[in-house]
This record gives sequence, C-alpha cells and structure tokens, in this order.
Amino acid sequence: MPLSTDLLVFILFAFFIAIQVFYYLFYFSRLAFYKKKNTELPAPQVPVSIIVCAFNEEANLTKNLPILLNQNYLKNGKPFFEVVVVNDNSEDDSFYLLNQLQEQYMHLHVVNLTQEAKLITGKKFPLSMGIKSAHCEHLVLTDADCIPSSEHWLSHMASSFTSTKKIVLGYSPYTKYKGWLNKKIQFETAHTAIQYLSYALAGNPYMGVGRNLAYMRELFNANKGFSSHHHLISGDDDLFINQIANGDNTTICIHPEAFTYSEPKKTEEDWHYQKKRHLSTGKYYKGRHKFLLGLYAFSHFAVWASLVACIVFPAMIMYTCILFVVRWLVQWYIFQRSFGLLKQKELINYIWVFDIWLLYYNLKSLPLIFIKSKIHWK
Repeated sequence: MPLSTDLLVFILFAFFIAIQVFYYLFYFSRLAFYKKKNTELPAPQVPVSIIVCAFNEEANLTKNLPILLNQNYLKNGKPFFEVVVVNDNSEDDSFYLLNQLQEQYMHLHVVNLTQEAKLITGKKFPLSMGIKSAHCEHLVLTDADCIPSSEHWLSHMASSFTSTKKIVLGYSPYTKYKGWLNKKIQFETAHTAIQYLSYALAGNPYMGVGRNLAYMRELFNANKGFSSHHHLISGDDDLFINQIANGDNTTICIHPEAFTYSEPKKTEEDWHYQKKRHLSTGKYYKGRHKFLLGLYAFSHFAVWASLVACIVFPAMIMYTCILFVVRWLVQWYIFQRSFGLLKQKELINYIWVFDIWLLYYNLKSLPLIFIKSKIHWK
C-alpha cells in the first residue's frame, strides 16, 4: 500500500529533524559540556613567538602592540616570549612606530618587507616570513587589530601545548555594539566557533581562525608552509589547519582570559566582503569536512522546508509540532550552554530569529564558495 502524501512528508520532516538533533547531541554538545581547566596557570614551560602581520596598521599597532608586548609570560622576571611583527610594505608611519617600540622592548622583532612575493598572494607571504624569522618553535598567531582579553592570554594559549597537542584553536569574538548587524556578526562568529571547536573536541578538527591560533613550526615546515594553496588569497588559517590537524595533535583553548577581540565591520557591504573572502576556501576542505558541514546546512534548510510541507498536508500536524518542539528545545539547551562558555549569553534571546536568518545566510553564502576570489587581505 503506497504511503499517503501526508505521511511521506512527515517522514521526511522527521528524518531531517533527526539529522539536526544528531549534530546537536553528538557534535555540539561536546563544547556545550566542555569542562575548562580550573587549575592555576603553570609557570611558562616553553618560549613562544607571537606573530603579527601588518599593512598600514599604525593606529592598531599603537593601541594593541603594547598589550601583546606586556603579556604576563615571564621566566626569572623576564619575557619568555618574543613578538614578531611583519611590516608588509606599509605606506603609513608603521615603520617609525615599530622602530620606536623596538628601542623600548627588547623582545620585539620587526621584519620589514619592501617587496611582495609574486607567487604567494595575500597574507601568506608575510606570515611565512614571520614564521621563518621567529626564534621559537611554539608559534601563536593573532592580527594587528586584535586585543587580548587579558595579560594571561599568552599563558593560556601556550600552556595548552603538550607533547602531543601541537595545534591550539582559540576563540576570537568581535567587540559588541548596538544594532542588528552587530548581533548578526556576533551570532555568525559564535555559531562558527561552536562548529569548529566541537568538531575538534570530537577528534575531527577542520579549521581555526588566524586571530587566535597556535601551532608548532615543525607542522608548518612538514606541510611545506602554504605551498599547496599559495595561489589562493585566503586559507592561511582555516585551510592550513584543515590540512595539518587531526584528532591527536589538536586541542582547544576557550578560557575567557584567552580570547582576542577585534573590531567588527560597520556596514553590510563590508561584512559581506569579509565573509566572501573567508568562505572562498571551503571548497578546498577535505571531503569528509565538506560533507559534514554541507549536511548540517542542508538539513537545517530541509527542516524548515518540510515543516511548510507538513502544514500544507496537515494530517500529522500534532506529531510535527511535537518533533519541532523537541528539536527547538535541544537546540536551545545546547546553544545556551555554548553561548555561555563563549561569553555570548545574550544571543540565546534571539535564537529563533537567528535560526530563520540562517536560511537566508546559508543560501546566500552557498554560491560564494564556487566564485574565484580576487580579494586581497589588505
């Protein structure tokens, strides 16, 4: 006996609900129930190189570089770290500012680039030069416009390294302001973090963000740097981590003192431009990661599409409502806990709005990963 249209639509709806709940409970719950270390920070064990690439960042370097240089990561009362700033052909007064700071801070090292590499586009060449110039094997990366949340940022990131954990994925939210655009940016950033941090905890890391990221130089050298994707503008963080990370060598660091904050875009156009650059590397991820990320986004869309179909064919509407409420409760609980860990508790008040907004965002973002990028990092 053939299935009725009402029953078939309901079965499809239930199937997509099951996929979504699977993601929430199997993957995202790992971050939601993650237990942070409550022990005191140990004394610095390894010397660390902080690497910052800068192009016309005089204002940000003036404000943020002293915070990096004054991190409380000391051994015998002296800095047990260096800060390597790659001044990438800046046209402002960054050169003179960095020279002045070098006179004040002995652990500041500046690499002045006066000619761009012709074969390596975007940020990859200056970052490669920074890594090559670093004196330490343990590298911590951030951007010139990023502000560590505390003087213990470096200690938390560095203490996350172990003999086996050679990649540390941090979290880097944006400064909070009033307005719908800022809320969207905050949610998209937190939602992305929930995914990449949870996948890492599940032993399947797929990306990191260069605003707050650490890894051993031996991994960079073993991968021959960015050589396999040097022709791409982006990918110095997410695509590189996608290539070198695995369940054995990767950990996360989400202590509130280990966040780095940066300024968000102020217009829709600028934000879309930024996201276009970030999303352009997705098609180069490993196949299993593209499948998992794609299935999550598709099942989210399919839940809402099949919900509409169930309303049109309402014979199973009571069961439809029950399943939808179950999915929403699971989502709310997992996200509420995760947002709390990421210091974004206020976002849970808009979870329904954002859940619907994700339909638009995912549909708009989908074609971006198939467009050849011509965007520079500067």
